[in-house]
Amino acid sequence: MLTAIQAGAYLHHLHLKSPDPERLAAFYADAMDMAPLPRDGSAGDLVLAGPGRRLVVTDGPAKTLGHAGFAVRDAAGLDGLRAYARAQGLDPAPFPTPLLEDGAFAVTDPNGNAIAFGLAAPEPPRSGLCGPVQHLTLATRSVQAIEEFYAGRLGFAVSDRVVDATGRVTTSFMRANHEHHTIACFLQDRAGIDHHSYEAGEWDMIRDWADRFAARGITLMWGPGRHGPGNNLFVFIEDPDGNWIEVSAELEVIHDRPVKEWPHAERTLNLWGRAIMRA
Repeated sequence: MLTAIQAGAYLHHLHLKSPDPERLAAFYADAMDMAPLPRDGSAGDLVLAGPGRRLVVTDGPAKTLGHAGFAVRDAAGLDGLRAYARAQGLDPAPFPTPLLEDGAFAVTDPNGNAIAFGLAAPEPPRSGLCGPVQHLTLATRSVQAIEEFYAGRLGFAVSDRVVDATGRVTTSFMRANHEHHTIACFLQDRAGIDHHSYEAGEWDMIRDWADRFAARGITLMWGPGRHGPGNNLFVFIEDPDGNWIEVSAELEVIHDRPVKEWPHAERTLNLWGRAIMRA
């Protein structure tokens, strides 16, 4: 049996729901440099792809996650992770999707989010701006429940926590590979998506993304800045449904270190200036 981190899981794609799927898909195609793919016969499914990033859009309430798709290194890793999830009392169910090969499975987290694991389906090389989809951050009423599910029952590793003056954990950052976080959660008065992020690689590439947004009349809603946890540089924009999109660079790489704790303060979220506080 293998945990998610032992299987080398990484965020492969996201499935967003929208009351206007065509509008949302057009926004991501233009703003995020992603090309629409031919439909595979799934009614209503719009699939877009760029280098290292893939998005499925279907009809549904705004700011709602259809599922998050994680790819693992090989079949042995997938079988080991499935067995580990089953041993932890989860119910890994078959999960067919054109973006993962046959044999993928999904589990459901405490907020009702479907989290799929599988082998990445073959696809051609794609051109465009660098920016693989890198992490998903959830809004939750219980950080403890989300951390216990991902770290305790799927085998993600906790990198950092944010703790307020009363000792309450308001944010947890978890990883399934060497990158600082692939899943995170913020304490809020709702459940859903907080934001999702694309890894630009280096600071100069954030400049190129910001220039792309400017050419399309898209205003940065936050940043440039630097997070404390993860030490990454960032800018944020917002899509037509109100989903927050982060373009990040130079995220911390972790091989082995103790969990860090950060104070619940603006400077933790942005070492350079103002922050958008959640809890």
